[in-house]
Amino acid sequence: MKQILETNRLILRELNPNDAKSFYDLNSNPNVIKYTGNSAFKNVGEAREFLESYQVYRLNGYGRWAVIEKTTNKFIGWCGLKFDEMENETDIGFRFFEEEWNKGYATESAVACVRYGFENLKLKCIIGRAMKENIGSIKVLEKIGLKYEKDIEFDGKEAVIYKIEK
Repeated sequence: MKQILETNRLILRELNPNDAKSFYDLNSNPNVIKYTGNSAFKNVGEAREFLESYQVYRLNGYGRWAVIEKTTNKFIGWCGLKFDEMENETDIGFRFFEEEWNKGYATESAVACVRYGFENLKLKCIIGRAMKENIGSIKVLEKIGLKYEKDIEFDGKEAVIYKIEK
């Protein structure tokens, strides 16, 4: 498990198959995946298969990272950067257990990821996408310095793109 980042309260590390149960549980909450376009895994085994085939660290040198709360060593969600080959851009994303919402974890981890993207990966631009209804995620994107870019359609729903450039 390769650690990538550390903040005051969090450790961000590479996801691995041992995260399957937490990953499954995270995506099992309909409120957590409501605005993501994702569906829940059928079982822990399917989550494990996803994590076993998650090759983006090797392919791109970065990806989504497990977010671990330092004092409890508990997996509380994920945050990270994702390269979109078709659009030739990198986006910031985050997903946390509902009981961890409104504690500042998304903002704290996303700030660290954006800094890492610019300072370590030498990215020139990072975008963030959110469904228009997802006010919480839009607030996080704004807090971490991304600015509204444009409206888009995502999974047949109204969405927005936010952007930050180095």
